[in-house]
Amino acid sequence: MAHFTDIRALAFDLDGTLVDSAPGLSQAIDHALSDLQLPPPGLALASTWIGNGADVMMTRALTWALGREPHAEEQRDARALFDKYYAQTVEAGSTLFPQVKETLAALQAKGLPLAIVTNKPTPFVAPLLKSLGIDEYFTQIIGGDDVIVKKPHPAAIFLVLGHFGVLPGQLLFVGDSRNDILAAQAAGVPNIGMTFGYNYGEPIATSQPDLTLDSFDELLPAIGL
Repeated sequence: MAHFTDIRALAFDLDGTLVDSAPGLSQAIDHALSDLQLPPPGLALASTWIGNGADVMMTRALTWALGREPHAEEQRDARALFDKYYAQTVEAGSTLFPQVKETLAALQAKGLPLAIVTNKPTPFVAPLLKSLGIDEYFTQIIGGDDVIVKKPHPAAIFLVLGHFGVLPGQLLFVGDSRNDILAAQAAGVPNIGMTFGYNYGEPIATSQPDLTLDSFDELLPAIGL
């Protein structure tokens, strides 16, 4: 039985929802910190820092490595190094979660418009979608540099509502972290939390999404497909 009954468009977070990007992000963080003669955190720890955009992620990494809040110059240097290395690892270090491509194809076949709403720096988003073979499914892509305030602020979701011309109750937002759920709740849109993503080490159910799913293809019956 469908959990949502009047969905006319969908928007998705990217990292941790559609794409397992933690390996590439972790490698870039490790290389950046190593260049600064700081210890590399590794995959398990770096995965808990994903979700608020690259600036916040690198602040968390530096704070861990330095044992204190980083200075502005340290933050600037680390972010520049991260961007340099992530450009080399973003595609090789990212894979689709199971059933993502098949589910997106099924949604598109039903005529449902799809959007990406991510805090990932915008220049990395379109090339990643293309490399993974899912760029064709999305008619709107909003990266972290395309809005003044990132998730958990609802600004980007409001842009999606306007672009698709749907009411809040007709847009389903699918994410994996509390930022996603908070943004959806602030915009008044139905939301799903995926349990397999990156959520700072806490269960996504803690953020009280309308529905939690363990597998991406469970999205189809949730909206009656």
